[in-house]
Amino acid sequence: MDFKAPLFASAGNLDGIYEQAKTVSHLFNSRQQELGRDSFISVGKMNAAGVLHIIYQTVISRYLFEQDHDFFTRFSPQVARNHACQEVLVFYSKEFPSPLLQAETPNIPYFMEETARGFFVHQVLLENPALLKAVRPFVKPVGLTFPTAAQALAALMGGYTRSAPRVGDNEEDLFTFLTEPARLHPDSMMEQIRYIARKWKDLIPENLHVLLLRAVDYITEEEKPRFTGGAGPSIVPSYRNQGIGNHEFEAYSSDKSWMPNVVMLAKSTLVWLDQLSRYYGYPITTLDSIPDRELDLLAERGFSSLWLIGLWERSPASRRIKNLCGNPEAEASAYSLKGYDIAESIGGWQALKNLDGRCRQRHIRLASDMVPNHTGLDSDWVLHHPEYFIQAKVPPFPAYSFNGENLSPDPGVEIKLEDHYFDKTDAAVTFRRRNLESQETSYIFHGNDGTSMPWNDTAQLDFLNPATREAVIQQILHVAHNFHIIRFDAAMTLARKHVQRLWYPSPGTGGDVPGRASAGLSEEEFNAKMPKEFWREVVDRVAAEVPDTLLLAEAFWMMEGYFVRTLGMHRVYNSAFMHMLKNQDNKKYRDTIKNTISFDPEVLKRFVNFMNNPDEETAVAQFGNGDKYFGVCTLLVTMPGLPMFGHGQVEGFHEKYGMEYRKAYWNEYPDEHLVKGHERLIFPLVASRHLFSGVDYFELFDAVDNEQVVESIFAYVNGSEDSRALVLYNNQFEAVQGRLNTSCPKLHRLPNGARETRTVTLAESLGLKIGGRRYAIYDNFSDGLTYITPSMTVYDEGFWVTLSGYETRVLLHIREVEDFDGTYEALCNQLDGRGTGNFAEDLQAVRLAPLFKAMDNFRSPEMLKFVDALVAGNSTAAMERKFILLAGEAYARLASEVETMEAVAKNNLPGNIHDVDPLLLVREIHQLNLSFSHKKVSEEKPQSIEHTLLSAGGAVMVELPFIFNAYLMTKPFLAPGDGIDETAAVVEDLLLTHFFTNARETLHVDTAQLRHLLQGAVLLAATPEFLLEARTYSKTTSVSLLKQLFDLPFFARFVGCNEYQGVLWYRKESFQEALFLLCLGSILRNGESSLAPLYTFITDWLRKDLVAEYQVGRLIEQEKGFNGYN
Repeated sequence: MDFKAPLFASAGNLDGIYEQAKTVSHLFNSRQQELGRDSFISVGKMNAAGVLHIIYQTVISRYLFEQDHDFFTRFSPQVARNHACQEVLVFYSKEFPSPLLQAETPNIPYFMEETARGFFVHQVLLENPALLKAVRPFVKPVGLTFPTAAQALAALMGGYTRSAPRVGDNEEDLFTFLTEPARLHPDSMMEQIRYIARKWKDLIPENLHVLLLRAVDYITEEEKPRFTGGAGPSIVPSYRNQGIGNHEFEAYSSDKSWMPNVVMLAKSTLVWLDQLSRYYGYPITTLDSIPDRELDLLAERGFSSLWLIGLWERSPASRRIKNLCGNPEAEASAYSLKGYDIAESIGGWQALKNLDGRCRQRHIRLASDMVPNHTGLDSDWVLHHPEYFIQAKVPPFPAYSFNGENLSPDPGVEIKLEDHYFDKTDAAVTFRRRNLESQETSYIFHGNDGTSMPWNDTAQLDFLNPATREAVIQQILHVAHNFHIIRFDAAMTLARKHVQRLWYPSPGTGGDVPGRASAGLSEEEFNAKMPKEFWREVVDRVAAEVPDTLLLAEAFWMMEGYFVRTLGMHRVYNSAFMHMLKNQDNKKYRDTIKNTISFDPEVLKRFVNFMNNPDEETAVAQFGNGDKYFGVCTLLVTMPGLPMFGHGQVEGFHEKYGMEYRKAYWNEYPDEHLVKGHERLIFPLVASRHLFSGVDYFELFDAVDNEQVVESIFAYVNGSEDSRALVLYNNQFEAVQGRLNTSCPKLHRLPNGARETRTVTLAESLGLKIGGRRYAIYDNFSDGLTYITPSMTVYDEGFWVTLSGYETRVLLHIREVEDFDGTYEALCNQLDGRGTGNFAEDLQAVRLAPLFKAMDNFRSPEMLKFVDALVAGNSTAAMERKFILLAGEAYARLASEVETMEAVAKNNLPGNIHDVDPLLLVREIHQLNLSFSHKKVSEEKPQSIEHTLLSAGGAVMVELPFIFNAYLMTKPFLAPGDGIDETAAVVEDLLLTHFFTNARETLHVDTAQLRHLLQGAVLLAATPEFLLEARTYSKTTSVSLLKQLFDLPFFARFVGCNEYQGVLWYRKESFQEALFLLCLGSILRNGESSLAPLYTFITDWLRKDLVAEYQVGRLIEQEKGFNGYN
């Protein structure tokens, strides 16, 4: 090995120790490589050995100066008396020569003293196992035979040393004192150095103390594990000292009106365009060619922001590097940028403007990345502003070589990646930039967050350079002028504490980025060069110049609170949501929420929660596609903050899209179960996002069972002044139960500006009041039912929860009512804890119960059987009289009941009560009898064909008794002249399905079918005037009348009108029923004479119905269609 200079010979050139270590290690390791050996020397440990040597020498010199300056002088005569010991010193003078003896020819006493000192120091080194293991070839080389008397000399010196003056607090001899760190930490030079820095600080000068700390940094650079980067381990935040020192002042940015309710969807732009092309079957390659239907779908699902990843012009060098590494299809990384222009490959600025305009029409705001930490290694700035970047004049490590392909697009500049990157033997921290005209060369560092390997297609910006900071701010403002939302990539790396830690580490804190320990600065020096937080300046500048911009920081490392509270970002990543809930670290995540709201709930409001992001596995890979997924997704859209959905999350795609992907490699199809689950369970909650985004009404609760907190239950209240919601989710497979009563402590801001931390009861959080007859009503989103419970029960007992594994329950629209008339109490008792599918109807049914009781005759078997007999032609005069008497009795009871009602109860009636004319009732009953008679009216007047067909229709329509009696029930509530709309309202308000509830079993129909049938009473009660006025048949009149019928909203609903694929359809059976009832209603009120002209039109319509194929257009005018009905 060709190295002649003395190694670590003097403390006079401390800056050169590490350079010597690098040079010697490189030469030694190169030689080992040539010889085919693998016993290499660590630069960091070689430097540490040199530093220890300097420290030992320094302590010895101080000992000689302050305590025993004749220490080696007195020892020399003892050596002189022993020839063998003298030979040992001669041996050492040749093998381990002192630089002081090489400068001149020394006299014998001086030679003896200096060589004895060298021997003494060498013995100290030999007593250090960690040092020997690291640099044995330089301390005790293999093949070097020490004289046998060396041990005797060591023993002689040991005895001599023990008789000399003592050192340190423990009064140890010099040798014992110097070897103590090695005895305490025999396996670690780093720990020895830390011990020395801590225990010997009074013995060594400040410059050597810094050298010690730097030695630790150099070893750390080599030994620190390099992982995959990202957020790091999930740790519960404490919100203390997240920034620098005590500078965590409160300076939140105010939200614009639209910001709190943003729901974001991320899309990898190139992959999305590829997937759209496959789905639609034609090339979709630019932003302006994204179909409107896709944007409509986003808006329908409730997404109000679209984050497009990979919009900017990417680095050609990044793509070339990936090609050279074996991926010919790779695109450049979306985070290795050439500059901030929209990529021409996706349509450039014009295409973006088109997409942005269409998104704005749908209330969708576009979001873009901004990468402030670094650029592509061939970016415009690397080419034209190399001074913006962190760099060195020489490679940080001597083994670096740069002989590969020139990656620069500029003929005047050469850019080369370090050679070992391509053969995977090293992930170099720098690349070489050379000005080919001036030959000026610099070694620019790659982007690096200290957690992983360097990002080798990037160049690290230098934020200690004011010009760099201003240039980046101008780029941010440029982005803000074009996007409402900016996501700052790896924003935490630019907080001052991390800029220093990574790139200018203070002594003893380095090692995160190899090659940077030597560039370290003290905290005072660093703060002088970067006096303010960069992000605070960005936030203030954007607020002043582009105020309608939401700034979103990707920030980890326990800095989330600092980024929003002190630096002023509007939103910040909350990776704990994904990691802790995925791993079911339920206590940790509940503690995260607890600590956040007790520190300041405004931080929780500013979290960006997500179930995956581009650096992580897909949501379906992490959470599955079952109950756990939907449970966590429910938390995602109901927790305060900003919910962010990943690319392919809704569809359940499994492929993780790399930042270099230009297409999806897996041919995946949407998981319909997952998509429909979102439509049923998630997107309706997104539509109510305003209830969940804030923190003013947010309260977290412990579920307690047997005096133990059930940590897997997430239970919280949120909402608005008028409406509250309670969210419940069990994030484990096992079923659990517990009671909710008292909230977790939360910081509250008081109107006078003061703050206090307090708890509230569940009843208080829901806005319930004490006293009076009050009831809490809530809609269970999970089962679609509405529930009612006494408010005092919630006050006294809280809320008992039982949840199966991964079960979710969301209680919406929690409101309180005061029960003035006992109605709510009656309904609560009636339901007895069960839910109801139609609370308003059930409540109205309770209010109508006295009316139902009064009019009970209309559902009596006698009245129903009479209509059956009448339709069958088997009724008798006695039966008819009985029917009329029962109807009259019901009307009389109704009038009596209404007369005694209080004003509050009368307000709940469907309308004012009118007397029913008994003569008119008798006439209608008699007319009904005639309508269904199968006998001749008289010998001279045979039964008409109209009556025959009407009678046959009645025989088929088995539900007619219920419809007719429902018609009779409406009479007291209808005023003369009430039309079809007024009649329909009365029928709806009377809740006839509740009154005739037994008809479901009799007719074998469900509630919805029974509701439809009973609405037939409207057609009996209110025949449209235009039908009665038509006396003469013509084809034109027939078409006009039928069109007028379909123009009636009630009639269209009754016959089931619905549009599908541009065609208006109807239900044939309902249409026929409607015509029959209209015909019968006309006879009831207007007599037999009204039937003949109406019947002519109806038979025409029934004829058309036979061939209309359920289409309204064909029914109305089959020859050429009718305007307005396709």
